[in-house]
Amino acid sequence: MDDALTHARLNAVYTREKMRRRYEVWFLRCGLADGSGAWWFRCLLVQQPKPTAALPHRRYFQVWATWFPKDAAPQSFIVDVPLEELRLSAPGHFPFHCHVNESGIEEGRCWGNIRPQGHHVSWNLRIHSRFGVKLSDKGWIGFSRSPHSDASFSGEIIFDGQKFSGEPLGFGVQGHNCGYRHRSYWRWMHACFPHPGGASTLEALVYDLPLGLTFRKAIWWHNGVASRVRYLQELEIVRSGSGELRWKFSGRLENGASIEAVAEATAPGIHELPYAKTDGSGSFPVTNASLARAAVNLGSGETLETQAGAVLEMGGAKKM
Repeated sequence: MDDALTHARLNAVYTREKMRRRYEVWFLRCGLADGSGAWWFRCLLVQQPKPTAALPHRRYFQVWATWFPKDAAPQSFIVDVPLEELRLSAPGHFPFHCHVNESGIEEGRCWGNIRPQGHHVSWNLRIHSRFGVKLSDKGWIGFSRSPHSDASFSGEIIFDGQKFSGEPLGFGVQGHNCGYRHRSYWRWMHACFPHPGGASTLEALVYDLPLGLTFRKAIWWHNGVASRVRYLQELEIVRSGSGELRWKFSGRLENGASIEAVAEATAPGIHELPYAKTDGSGSFPVTNASLARAAVNLGSGETLETQAGAVLEMGGAKKM
């Protein structure tokens, strides 16, 4: 799935205004090419069954910006945007668009201009890629898609007067997730290994399903070929309060070759934020490291490594 039409389909809006309970988010992770940090941007739409004291509006929209500097603590900013400013393409329509005042995302472009808590963050990015993938699709229950899985980003980001710009500026992923609720737990990683011919990527997702079942899927994109990782086995899961985050797993590619991967991060590069539940009953913790290390070992003897080109996220219950 590597054509422009596929990218557009994977970003198409799912949520209808009359739906009573749902979240839908478009996001991107851009690791700066010079290794100095990574940016995480999110456009989030939430619809609750009814208003609550904590969240008085049943339907709301937010723009998120998080800066992960090298060797320093992340900084996160969240801005609520009035719904009357929201301009959203029709469900299923492509190419899609999601615009609010000075921020938005559409096929191949993402931009924003927010002034939270005395700070000023603006960005204007173009997105280029050759590969997109549907990692999980459970219909009304939810989905996880990466319209731009081997993304390179061009343009500029300005944070309190500091300017980041480049052609390319950085590498990473642009994703699109949706569901009637977040899962009780999940583990997700995406690693990007740029090379002169483009990039190799590994993306993996594990989460709980009803009846005690577990969803597991990983996709390896290498030398222009996508392969599902079969027989995925989790070897190590660390999400500690002492500042460690690690996920190690193994499996076999479709050609029978073995693959083993690890993504990991340590404080201060680990960030935790509360995510609101779609039923309005409260929140739960999500831990994210968008400047993580990763390594992939292939049965052929080839090893790919990155010191800052991965994102590792664990959500929901903290007990592992």
